[in-house]
Amino acid sequence: MTTTYRPQADGIPMIDKSPVAVLDYLFDWLSLGWLQNGETISSFTTTVDTGLTLAPPASGSGLTATSITLWLSGGTVGTQYSVTVQITTSAGRTDARTIKVNVVKR
Repeated sequence: MTTTYRPQADGIPMIDKSPVAVLDYLFDWLSLGWLQNGETISSFTTTVDTGLTLAPPASGSGLTATSITLWLSGGTVGTQYSVTVQITTSAGRTDARTIKVNVVKR
C-alpha cells in the first residue's frame, strides 16, 4: 500500500487514518539516503502512543534489510498519535524516525 505523508511545521510527517482501518506504514531508511553502502537494519524497536494499536503484521516480521513496515489499528477520531521506530544497523549505528497519525472519520 502506498501512503502519503504530509510535511508539518515541526518536521514530523503526518498521515490520516480511519479508526477502523488496519494498515501498513513503511519506514524506509534506504529511500531516506541514511544507510551506507551494504549497511542493513539488524534490529528495531517501536513506540506507539496509547490508543493506537501496533497490530501483528499480515505476513512476516515487517523487517527487511533496509526498511520496517508497521501495521497500525484503532485510534479515536480527532486524536493525533506519535509512532516512532528506532533501528540499529549492521555497522552499529542507531537512528529513530517518528510519524504522526491523525485519526479521522471517513
